[in-house]
Amino acid sequence: MMLRVLLFTLTLFCTVAHAASPVVLQRPISLDTGSGELFGSLLLPQSDKPVPVVLIIAGSGPTDRNGNSAEGARNDSLKRLALVLARHNIASVRYDKRGVAASLKATPDERNLTLDAYVADAVAWGQLLKADPRFGPLVVLGHSEGALVAALAAPELEPAGVISLSGSARPVDQVIRQQLADHMPPALLLRSNQILDRLKAGQVDADVPGPLQGIFRPSVQPYLISLFRADPAAAFARLTMPALIVQGTTDLQVGVADAERLKQAKPDAELAVIPGMNHVMRIVPNDVKQQLSSYNDPQLPLADALGRRLVGFIDGLRPR
Repeated sequence: MMLRVLLFTLTLFCTVAHAASPVVLQRPISLDTGSGELFGSLLLPQSDKPVPVVLIIAGSGPTDRNGNSAEGARNDSLKRLALVLARHNIASVRYDKRGVAASLKATPDERNLTLDAYVADAVAWGQLLKADPRFGPLVVLGHSEGALVAALAAPELEPAGVISLSGSARPVDQVIRQQLADHMPPALLLRSNQILDRLKAGQVDADVPGPLQGIFRPSVQPYLISLFRADPAAAFARLTMPALIVQGTTDLQVGVADAERLKQAKPDAELAVIPGMNHVMRIVPNDVKQQLSSYNDPQLPLADALGRRLVGFIDGLRPR
């Protein structure tokens, strides 16, 4: 696989956390995978020695490098996360997945997307960063569905550490069943479970009712079939490197029980449960209206405890 980095116009900016904050280089970065070019952002604190670098993998659907969705939600969760790391002398690369935003041309037709391709892309990004002398330990961080991608990529990539942030321990079809059960009328719930049964068996279902098109449209079904084959807890159990599990208590998409299952799968992993943190890493009460508002508020700060736990874990991986 051919790897290539394109570094464009250099931008300097100073973070505003405090006077001692490092100067950080912000650069576009790209990766030629051999099956399409992927684009991302590099934040690199200036340092006279290699700094840790975190590969940030976005969650499900058309979610871009910043944690924003093409379907309308803009909260800059992953962008803010990268800035938090930079303030603590930790570099990061976050990227648009193939088929999303600037990386759309890599796989413009979602019928051709697969979980395996996402995993291969994460491995390629990680190999690129491991070969760069500016970087020290590599940490792979996946958010939501990205946590599964991180766990599947790690055995080949062999990073210094893996972070699961709001990642499910259950196969994704089980998560979808639970989420739909809380919101669907009986007739649609029955039909959605029938579709899930077919997809789990590796078969497409062309007869999707209008209200379910957003979830089960025929063009996304091949990807769902590939995704439903994966067992997140089993993938996490296979990790041999240090791992951190981070989960908020007011997350409406993934629960603390998932984090506890991941911990059971890998008992030597660290578990950080953050009171009041939701799926987009903000402190928000368990109120649907306020939760939905937080998904579209890029100015809302990330949970303070999140940054502390991430930095503490990564600092523990630095060479002494």
